[in-house]
Amino acid sequence: MAGPLSHIRVLDLSIVRAGPVAVRLLADWGAEVIRVEPPGESDAQDVTGHWNSPDSQNLHRNKKGITLNLKDPRGYEVLKTLVATADVLVENFKTDVKHRLKIDYESLKPINPRLIVASISGFGQTGPYATRPGFDQIVQGMSGLMSLTGVPDGEPMRAGIAVSDTSAGMFLGQGILLALIERERTGQGQWVHTSLLEAMLSKLDFQGARYTMAGEVPGREGNHHPTAAPMGVFKASDGHVNLAATTGRMWRDFCHALGLEHLLDDSRFSSNGQRVANRQLLIHEIEKKTELKSQESLIQELNAIGCPCGPIYTVGEAFDDPQVEALGMRLPTDHPAFGEVDLVRSPINLSNHPEAHRRASAVPRRGEHTSHVLESIGLSAEDIELLKGEGII
Repeated sequence: MAGPLSHIRVLDLSIVRAGPVAVRLLADWGAEVIRVEPPGESDAQDVTGHWNSPDSQNLHRNKKGITLNLKDPRGYEVLKTLVATADVLVENFKTDVKHRLKIDYESLKPINPRLIVASISGFGQTGPYATRPGFDQIVQGMSGLMSLTGVPDGEPMRAGIAVSDTSAGMFLGQGILLALIERERTGQGQWVHTSLLEAMLSKLDFQGARYTMAGEVPGREGNHHPTAAPMGVFKASDGHVNLAATTGRMWRDFCHALGLEHLLDDSRFSSNGQRVANRQLLIHEIEKKTELKSQESLIQELNAIGCPCGPIYTVGEAFDDPQVEALGMRLPTDHPAFGEVDLVRSPINLSNHPEAHRRASAVPRRGEHTSHVLESIGLSAEDIELLKGEGII
């Protein structure tokens, strides 16, 4: 069965990471994605490194690749022809650049009123920071995330993944899908946009709402949940585990399982609020028992009574876990240089498409599909050769 987006054509003008994350959602589910890159330039400055790198392959899979000089009027005319056939165009250029290249929504709408233009930026399309360059770590700091990450008496800490980039990309992908659904009813395209900053403020979720609604400024809680206890990292005899026993039933069963019945009669731990208020003392009491047991013992015993408990893996251990293997999170991909390699599949599962994650196509070489794509929109072989000779493609 064809993918649910197999009728959608996407022009991918995005660079760095956030835009391509949004495009990957569309490409993984069958959209025809045409990645547009400048001709004759290397990918040495791309954040993902060489096109053969794991990062690049994972980010830009399932696409076609063309080259096109958008700064040349003849290249822009080719883009206009592509735009007339497209459903979505994704870009993450700075505001002045997109207007100079005439790839903003107002410039493209007359060419194709059904077109959805999707834009992503560091700080949004309006406001005093709209023209600033935005990078993941900068926004992690400016969104408040780093103030929540790390131990209470330590320095602010960045998250270990590009959470601002990937979150913004996920939200942009959702916005594109919303616009496509609305277009089915109205027949009209629209401008969809988000930013790293908007995405991260949204990701703060309940900690953000604690400030906007109640004026509370949350701080760092280290490896323990800010509003529930016990929930966090605890010592075992051979390392550490994450565990949680936050509901009344869980707390009772947890205390009985670990021989901590005396805590049930202690007023300092009589409610979740009291346990949070006396967290350090609670951790000390719990670790008197957990550090006598192995990680595996705690994981088995606590999960058996309905208290979540799990190990703290390296990335390699996570992918080699039997549950992850059962979920099939590795995405087989045929690579022209390396043979079959594994990428990381989309986490979305659709019952109508059980084979959707069976195999992916590798990242195209720069301009690999230029001739094929341009022929499909009506350019002749002579036109294409002329454009090549003049460095337009």
